[in-house]
Amino acid sequence: MNSTAQPLIRMQNISKVFLTDEVETRALSGINLEIANGEFVSIAGPSGCGKSTLLSILGLLDSPNDGTYWIHNDEVENLSLSDRTRIRNREIGFVFQAFNLIGDLTVYENVELPLTYRSLGSAERKQRAQQVLERVGMAHRMKHYPSQLSGGQQQRVAVARALVGQPAILLADEPTGNLDSKNSEAVIDLLRQLHADGATICMVTHDPRYASIAGRTIHLLDGCVVEEAVRSDATYS
Repeated sequence: MNSTAQPLIRMQNISKVFLTDEVETRALSGINLEIANGEFVSIAGPSGCGKSTLLSILGLLDSPNDGTYWIHNDEVENLSLSDRTRIRNREIGFVFQAFNLIGDLTVYENVELPLTYRSLGSAERKQRAQQVLERVGMAHRMKHYPSQLSGGQQQRVAVARALVGQPAILLADEPTGNLDSKNSEAVIDLLRQLHADGATICMVTHDPRYASIAGRTIHLLDGCVVEEAVRSDATYS
């Protein structure tokens, strides 16, 4: 990563504590993280180490108890609720382990849905939805419903839905967790292709095979960063 470039995302001393039945669980402790434009970062570690909590904070789905988080040089803590919602809808694309597609909407309608919350005409919405479906190889299934698709196909549609808003960063939470090995490889190959095309990606995974495809891997254990590995051939602007 070029040290003179302003990072897309920056976290400083991020901590998160959950209180349940008067029991305190420290999910994250003193996390420092930067992600540059065009970077592919994986967050790896065993179940319960804080990976998904960190991704939820990155995606503005949750807030830390301590620390500071900047996105596009804006300090998140100082943003209004409406500004956070706007950034989450326009700057961040989400891909979840469980796909989270709406069963009574077609593939096309699922992908178009995020655009209906913007002041875009129907022609532009249609063009964007068709383009991203072609990009993930699912344009030929746009009239199908999620129940008519395999798990791998559903995850491709979920990736298309995340991309349709042209986000600054794609956050993927265990995107292969519900897939067999063949479909897992296909989704990982898709993420590789998207990154090669310039996408910024942050992926949570517990599988070391898939963590290693990223240019940089951050290993978590008990809510702390214990190791950071950079691939020797990784270059970012």
